[in-house]
Amino acid sequence: MTGPLVDPADVPEWLRPLVERTADLDPGHFGWPRANPPASARPAAVLVLFGEGESGPDVLLLRRADGLNSHPGQVAFPGGSVDSTDRGPVDAAVREAVEEVGLRPDGVRPVATLPELHVPHSGFRVSPVLAHWVRPSPVAPVDPGETAAVARVPIAWLTDPANRLRVELAGRHPSPAFLVPGMLVWGFTGGLLSGLLDLAGWARRWNRADVRELDEAWRAAEEADDIGFGRTGAV
Repeated sequence: MTGPLVDPADVPEWLRPLVERTADLDPGHFGWPRANPPASARPAAVLVLFGEGESGPDVLLLRRADGLNSHPGQVAFPGGSVDSTDRGPVDAAVREAVEEVGLRPDGVRPVATLPELHVPHSGFRVSPVLAHWVRPSPVAPVDPGETAAVARVPIAWLTDPANRLRVELAGRHPSPAFLVPGMLVWGFTGGLLSGLLDLAGWARRWNRADVRELDEAWRAAEEADDIGFGRTGAV
């Protein structure tokens, strides 16, 4: 079952449209095929955690350590495989966030789930879990060997057209990406985040013709001016 987990009237006004619009969604909204993932795909979950900071509503992102064998240096939502001891995707997403960034789970309120998104190159079928950070707690990389940095990125930064582009990899269709100081948000995370901004009605018109190769986009993220939002860990 996907869609709201709470009464949308019981969340902050800025978050309400997003929660309401999670009902009756299919993966096609996010650019994923509508076909069911194969049985061999492993279940996973990610926590898309929205809070309110000094710069307004924000979302929690992390950057994976450069030394990892899988997706080194990439920006992601907290998350990972659904374990046999988890009660489902919501439980798994929150547990992974605790393990990766030291999140206090009693301050997190899951508000909606999205349809499973099949990620063929990693073999996962991922359930995104949307949550409201009711009582924010300090976060930082728990294991620097796995997580290089953690950031609360303002929604206003992500919707600024100057920080949006598309990334092109050989043989693949260009996909949405975001320039965050020290972080390039692209791939699965960039596509999901772009779809959520559209769904919530937060997105602004941006230049979709700005297509850059991955190395060039990374350089632009590294050169982006740091506006001082909450980032911890090395970048």
